[in-house]
Amino acid sequence: MAAAKWIMVVDDDTSNLQMAGHILSKNNMRVTALKSGSALLDYIGKNGTPDLILLDIKMPEMDGFETLSNLRVLEKQKGLNETPVIFLTADENTGTETRGFEVGVSDFIRKPFNPDVLLRRINNVISMQSEMINLKNEATRDKLTGLLNKGAAGVELSTMCNEELGCLMMIDLDSFKLVNDIYGHEMGDKVLISFANIIKETVPDNSRVGRIGGDEFVAFCYQMTMEDSVAQIAKDLNEKLLASAKEMMGEDMNIPLGASVGAVMVPRYGNDYTSLLKLADKCLYKVKKNGKHGYSIYDTSVISEEEENSVQMDIKSLSEILGERNVPSVALQMDMDAFSYVYRYIIRYIARHNVNACKVLFTLNKKEGTPDDIYMDQCDEFGNHVRHSLRKSDIMTRSRYNQYYVFLTDIREEFTERVIKQIVDSWGEAYEEGIEIVYDSEFVRSEVGPLMQDEDKFVIMVDDDEKNLKLAGKPLTDAGIKVIGLTSGQELIDYLDQNEELPDLVLLDIRMPGMDGFETLKKLRDMGGDAGRVSVVFLTADDSYGTEADGLALGAMDFIKKPFVPEIMTLRVSHILELVMLRKRFHKVLTTKD
Repeated sequence: MAAAKWIMVVDDDTSNLQMAGHILSKNNMRVTALKSGSALLDYIGKNGTPDLILLDIKMPEMDGFETLSNLRVLEKQKGLNETPVIFLTADENTGTETRGFEVGVSDFIRKPFNPDVLLRRINNVISMQSEMINLKNEATRDKLTGLLNKGAAGVELSTMCNEELGCLMMIDLDSFKLVNDIYGHEMGDKVLISFANIIKETVPDNSRVGRIGGDEFVAFCYQMTMEDSVAQIAKDLNEKLLASAKEMMGEDMNIPLGASVGAVMVPRYGNDYTSLLKLADKCLYKVKKNGKHGYSIYDTSVISEEEENSVQMDIKSLSEILGERNVPSVALQMDMDAFSYVYRYIIRYIARHNVNACKVLFTLNKKEGTPDDIYMDQCDEFGNHVRHSLRKSDIMTRSRYNQYYVFLTDIREEFTERVIKQIVDSWGEAYEEGIEIVYDSEFVRSEVGPLMQDEDKFVIMVDDDEKNLKLAGKPLTDAGIKVIGLTSGQELIDYLDQNEELPDLVLLDIRMPGMDGFETLKKLRDMGGDAGRVSVVFLTADDSYGTEADGLALGAMDFIKKPFVPEIMTLRVSHILELVMLRKRFHKVLTTKD
């Protein structure tokens, strides 16, 4: 029997807590009711995260937006997956919904609650989250051992190498081929599974382990800095492996099975995963040549004259040298010369691709009574503060000792002042006031800012009113989405039956002559195949009690109410498309894996 879904409801109104709790508990859901954002953060810090959070927006002291922001920080600190959040609101202000989707909320539910809609929307979000997690696990986990696969290990260990202190190890099984040759591949698989578990139980807590080849493994050992610790791990791996192998193959097993370990300390020799892995591999090779079943830790004496000689590079090698292989989540800072070239390129890119940006010049003035050395130190530190406050897509340069020029890329004008204020305010909270911060800003505006440019998006809109097709089609097209308008459910079925290119999403009117939206969706699902699985959002002016619940029960992803508010409709469609495209990307990874 499946475990009950765990829902946290956060609302300062006791009657809302009681109503939501009654509805959810009656439908076999575990409910935790809390009355403030601070109570939620404290509870999660001690008890972990639920399946979903219903979060009121308007609460005293800490509103829903601030609570969500603090929740994401807490989850990141504890290494937890992001919990899906649905905002609860009675606010009909379109700006609230716009801001909610900007910060990553999963959905909105209006107060007072419609019980059926509440349950359907909760189930939809949880199902989508569960599917994404399962797809991610399938796409990132080695099927045999359950460890990170090669691609995922590269991503996770890159982050560890970039942010943590520790030791990167390459681990290789010695004489493993003999297991397959003598005992068969089924026994070989058992040995690999056993050894994967041995590595996981041997490395320190908070480490990461992956399988990057047949009998090759990689591990980042968290906070490990001493050679004695590496030696102990190598000793334990060999002893446990031999004991496990004899248990599976018998005490008379005489294959010289063991493990060789090549290690490099991080960040002593850098923090680039690809480069560090090559150093660990050199050490592993050294162990293999000198008796196996041991370890070697990298130092500069490992490099031979031959390896130091330069060789002609191919395009991949040169790209790795030029590129930023492990991109930290901070702004890119560069000197003025390099910045000038990037600046010119971005200005051209904005003109060509209709994106927005904002220029900001921070000037730091010394306050009266501040010693010169403290003033200079704070000017230096302010640059680090700005880098870590911005996104990795933003760029900056230090134009003078007391000035930083920042370029905020792909940003909406209404958010620029908030970003700048956050930088200034958070500096004041963290540092003694030795400097006065003044700034000038200039917004670089374009006509349209596409919400999603990384992939082509295709939407079919079905509505018997051609005015609605034009009204909704224009903002979607302006957002970089391909839109085809059809005027009946039968036209949609015929289109899907006759065309190979399928839409990513169908926007389907409910009230249409001949075949209404509900009938059309049922026929669509009966088609089967990829066409039958196309995601659908209903369009309706119907506010009746059961319409939304009935549509969600049929499998619609969302409802968009008429008359359209173009900005809200575009945000909702874009939000759903992000989920749809994420699902497609994971499926593509799974179907193209060896």
